[in-house]
Amino acid sequence: MKFAHLRVEGQTTPRLAVVIAEAALFLDEVLDPAPRDLQDLIEQGPDGLAAVRVAVDVALEAGARLTPVSELRHASAVLRPPHILAIGANYAAHSQELKLRHETAPTIFSLWPNSLTSHGATTSWSEDLSTQVDYEAELGVIIGRPARGVHVRDALDYVWGYTVVNDITARNIQFSEAQWSRCKSFDGFTPTGPVVVTADEIADPQDLWLTTNLDGRILQDASTNEMVRSVAEIISYLSRSATIPPGTLISTGSPGGAGYSRNPQVFLQDGSTVTITVEGIGSLTTHCRVV
Repeated sequence: MKFAHLRVEGQTTPRLAVVIAEAALFLDEVLDPAPRDLQDLIEQGPDGLAAVRVAVDVALEAGARLTPVSELRHASAVLRPPHILAIGANYAAHSQELKLRHETAPTIFSLWPNSLTSHGATTSWSEDLSTQVDYEAELGVIIGRPARGVHVRDALDYVWGYTVVNDITARNIQFSEAQWSRCKSFDGFTPTGPVVVTADEIADPQDLWLTTNLDGRILQDASTNEMVRSVAEIISYLSRSATIPPGTLISTGSPGGAGYSRNPQVFLQDGSTVTITVEGIGSLTTHCRVV
């Protein structure tokens, strides 16, 4: 199943919907009580998702009204995640082009919740802060149940779903500070979406293709099988020291092709449009504005 948070004209709160062939079925119209957002649904556990599946099937058989997604606006595909964790230097090509080490322990940092934004949104920043704002295509992993001391062989059983992430980065700040959270946590620097796809829809998270299209030019083009550490290995590693709570978003790293490393360098500009696509999930578009 594919889930999205969608905004209806005149309503301030996004509503959780199942997306079926580019149309939305709002859960609050077919289920009572309905989960208020994806985090609520995840916290209900397997029974909550099973109830949604039954309600959707019944509604479709009864001819429920579907709303074209094109008539709606997206909110972030994940709302209220307990943690947003990011993995740096997880593709060898990206590590080499940025002169980062990946051979030892994983590079792990947190992203701030204010950075979350949606498919189709405009992300803005001040040129006084950065003129080196870069794109990073990433596979996002959403944890479905508490994960503590998880073995690699069992780790994918803890995944609730997957989404697309653009890990936007102010490179000048990244390379001037010892930690990476601030350079990647400007308002709107973590677009997610357009949907979250449940784990059963993705047979192998290490067999997905990622691309970045910036203003009509493909700048990243790689497979998740190029990860230094697989999704399962990342979950297992993170769970060794602390419990990963349900709903946690893990951004799993970006492949080679970053704008910073190109000659000449390519950065997001005022008026740029960048689209990140992950096979089997969808395409996430961000518009850019420099103020």
